[in-house]
Amino acid sequence: MVEARERTFIMVKPDGVQRGLVGEILSRFEKKGFKLVGLKMDQPGKEKFEQHYADLSSKPFFAGLVNYAASGPVVAMVWEGHNVVKTGRKMLGATRPDDSEPGTIRGDLAIDVGRNVIHGSDSVDSANKEIALWFDYNLRINQAI
Repeated sequence: MVEARERTFIMVKPDGVQRGLVGEILSRFEKKGFKLVGLKMDQPGKEKFEQHYADLSSKPFFAGLVNYAASGPVVAMVWEGHNVVKTGRKMLGATRPDDSEPGTIRGDLAIDVGRNVIHGSDSVDSANKEIALWFDYNLRINQAI
């Protein structure tokens, strides 16, 4: 029986792009053995981020998060591999950089919770929704580029 390939959505936020961290982040996922199947740099408006972060819309920090996310270019990626959602979240580290372990992306690279470098899907369902929001139909149905 062939195991289904799991995918996750990873986004380097404006602070990570501005600081030139995209290559470092790509390298970490590649070294872990995951396959990059989608990549694009984009600078969408607030509406896209309101959709992306809709589950946080009732939080007091929502407007600030959306404004920040739309403030500069982001790099959206789709990674594929065994248990990539769970492992990817471990690689990212805690949302608050102060709580992130050394060796994680946020533990090593993030400055503060408002500028924590990277977003990663928190479940397979979230990954599927985020990939559908950010990438076209062909990527979503193809198994590989």
